[in-house]
Amino acid sequence: MYYTNDTIIFHNGSYVKAKEASTDLYAQSLHYGYGVFEGIRAYQTVNGVKIFKAEEHYERLKRSCALVGIPFHYSVEELEQISYQVLRKNNFSDAYIRPLVYCSPNMSLTSPKEVYLMICAWEWGKYLGDQNLRLCISSYQRPNPKSIRIEAKVSGHYVNSILATSEAKQRGFDEALMLDMEGNVAEGPGANFFLEKDGVLFTPSLGHILPGITRHTVLQICKELDIPVFEKKIKPEELAEADGAFYCGTAAEVVGIESIEGKPFAKSWKNTHGPIIQEAYKNLVLEKSFSHVLI
Repeated sequence: MYYTNDTIIFHNGSYVKAKEASTDLYAQSLHYGYGVFEGIRAYQTVNGVKIFKAEEHYERLKRSCALVGIPFHYSVEELEQISYQVLRKNNFSDAYIRPLVYCSPNMSLTSPKEVYLMICAWEWGKYLGDQNLRLCISSYQRPNPKSIRIEAKVSGHYVNSILATSEAKQRGFDEALMLDMEGNVAEGPGANFFLEKDGVLFTPSLGHILPGITRHTVLQICKELDIPVFEKKIKPEELAEADGAFYCGTAAEVVGIESIEGKPFAKSWKNTHGPIIQEAYKNLVLEKSFSHVLI
């Protein structure tokens, strides 16, 4: 699904076939989840193949490394150049790019002596599909921000996400909605959350969530389109009174939410701001103007 016999990746300074790449089974990242990664998308835009917000993603990758004590010395410019090379070598235009920083063999709970870089890409549709989602409230909370670096995109953190998504699917839902340790709405296992009420959008404030790059992009779109949006703590009880909601993330892009715990929203998706933002985001990543979008 992710690679073929001919797929090329960047691995520790060289471009190699994915099927020929290997790693050490004693790697600290494998045993303890001590590594960081990013999810980035490239699009065939009107101006050629472009990686959307590459600089912001690679700045976050470097920041994630710094936050958890993983030494990493590639520059943002080098990482961007490598990513475009991976796309060219695989003849990809619309693709998902996965950089992974992982650590050398080390069975002690200390920072690594050596760090490795892998960058791969594959053609991938929207992570959560094109249909509006049926969510459930997860029994798994987002981690306590005093126990981990919640703002870092760390590999091991995503065990929490796997548990939440697996539980949701076992219950017959499409995806989960997770609360924080204080019982407020936080985010999805791999996407940020926006709620609409009376023409105003609300999104959980920072502190207990990953500061998503797509989340920030949606905030910028709302500003440009004069859609009022506020960051605040959202109580679960507010979900029942909402007019609509959507998830956003690099892999998911912007996807509508149909219902939460089987309860649909007060308005249909087409009568909320969601489709407007969805279309504006699509135009933005394709480098098209979205000035024609009317509210």
